[in-house]
Amino acid sequence: MTGMAPITGYLKNNQLKSAFVRHRALSKEGFSERLFGLLFSGLVYPQIWEDPDVDLAAMEMEPGQTIATIGSGGCNMLAYLTAEPSQIDVVDLNHHHIALNRLKLAAFKHLPSHADVLRMFALTGVKTNSRSFDTFIAPFLDADTLKYWNGRDARGRRRITIFDRDIYKTGLLGRFIGAGHLAAKLKGRNLQRLTTARSLHEQREIFESDIAPLFDTKFIRWVTAQKSSLFGLGIPPQQYVELAEGASDGHIASVLRERLKKLACDFPISENYFAWQAFSRRYPTLGEGAPPTYLKAENYPKICANTDRVKVHHRNMTEMLGLKAAQSVDRFVLLDAQDWMTPAQVDALWTEICRTARPDARVIFRTAGARSPLPVKLSSPLLEQWDYLEERSAELHKLDRSAIYGGFHIYRKRA
Repeated sequence: MTGMAPITGYLKNNQLKSAFVRHRALSKEGFSERLFGLLFSGLVYPQIWEDPDVDLAAMEMEPGQTIATIGSGGCNMLAYLTAEPSQIDVVDLNHHHIALNRLKLAAFKHLPSHADVLRMFALTGVKTNSRSFDTFIAPFLDADTLKYWNGRDARGRRRITIFDRDIYKTGLLGRFIGAGHLAAKLKGRNLQRLTTARSLHEQREIFESDIAPLFDTKFIRWVTAQKSSLFGLGIPPQQYVELAEGASDGHIASVLRERLKKLACDFPISENYFAWQAFSRRYPTLGEGAPPTYLKAENYPKICANTDRVKVHHRNMTEMLGLKAAQSVDRFVLLDAQDWMTPAQVDALWTEICRTARPDARVIFRTAGARSPLPVKLSSPLLEQWDYLEERSAELHKLDRSAIYGGFHIYRKRA
């Protein structure tokens, strides 16, 4: 499991389905690329799969600074508000993600209480969430976002009613996790058992007895050998190659097992909501563990007070930065998008980053493999403007509860 970033944040307008295409349409590689682009044009991430606590530690924000980030599920953007930035610019070209980001902002601003926010985004099966939307949120939404959530899904239901059920079982990621549970069940394994563990020792025992052996089965090794098998994790064909390079035995199933082991075993289950989504397909309840950072009670007042500081842009990062003044951004969050970008795309992006970065600005991102792609993809005149904080990057990578990336990287603008 890796590559969870919403790479749509970097695509040119009207190219969601074609941005990944590098081979001829009738070739095997070309078909794979086009299939991924098609899948990525729908809702992909009900929640973002990067640890916001690690992000905030890496950014070392001071009140009043500015952030440019990709949107995805919107969870981290809200968590960043606890650092009291003066402005956050959120970009994404997937209109499903745009609607979700705007909905979350409006919910924090207009729902009556923290309990109402929890019912909307942390709990499942709350039948009154759509009525709360109609009463408290809908009157304040822009026309496009209101039209989206009042629109109909494939079964004719209003989209907003997904919050009456469980949004985290939907989207490309939610369906992928569900398929993983089904595959385990067919082998007689119950992945939810991991969330009943009472200690790290018990978590490791359950993982080794119930989960790790699945990756040695012929079926799993055959499935994961196909690039398309990881599309549900948001891994395009180009990034699959990066991930496969970390396989000690030449098979990607071994990489996936090690990444999942970190998710299952390196952090107490009560403190890792990513593990709850992976193994139980929900967030922990109050007595089971802590919710995502943006849903914690102690963060609610700051987030509510700062929602107006967020601007959500339906465009790519390079374009958005191109509209900003020089030296106007303090922190940049690129997720793992650079894994699949070409050197020309990386250069175009970093040209705007260098222009808009304030002194001592920081850029953070994740990668499928362990190494930063910048020494290979970024031209020297641009790269030489930045210092790589290698030791701090490695330290924070170990603390990343999402646990499915090969590397976490911090670059600081040189004086």
